[in-house]
Amino acid sequence: EYYSEDPVLAGKMAAAVINGIESNGVGTSMKHFAVNNQEYNRLANNSILSERTLREIYLKNFEIAVKESQPWTIMTSYNFINGEHASESSRLLTDILRGEWGFEGVVMTDWFSTNKGQANNAIAMQSGNDLIMPGGATFKAEILLGLRSGKLTKADLRRCCANVVNSILHSAIQKEYIG
Repeated sequence: EYYSEDPVLAGKMAAAVINGIESNGVGTSMKHFAVNNQEYNRLANNSILSERTLREIYLKNFEIAVKESQPWTIMTSYNFINGEHASESSRLLTDILRGEWGFEGVVMTDWFSTNKGQANNAIAMQSGNDLIMPGGATFKAEILLGLRSGKLTKADLRRCCANVVNSILHSAIQKEYIG
């Protein structure tokens, strides 16, 4: 994570680092998306902000980095944004990140950010997270429950799987095998 009072400069710095690392065939993960402005009480922090503040201060650096570098992965944050878990925001993850900015990589949750009492795995995946971290039996059970209840569709799950598989096929080691 790079900090600068100037979101444009921060975005340009992040893009340069991402491009440099990924030019060697190694993927990067840009985090924490978004509005992760404090570590204290980050599981319950709720940032209340206007659309203009969100776009001009908190998202501008991510927008520039995504458009200029296309990182392989983006990790969502623990916090709430205007009362909604960042990892459950389809507006943020699908509409803005993928739709407006053209992000093509994998979106993943931060570790254990979908634990009991926090964001829901099925809703996080339906909203645009492709990978729930760190995984395991409890997470799998909640995803299957989400499928049965209709919170998550088979099409959502297929999209998540396709994004993960595409990232693997994009990796340097796979290029040795697929030409």
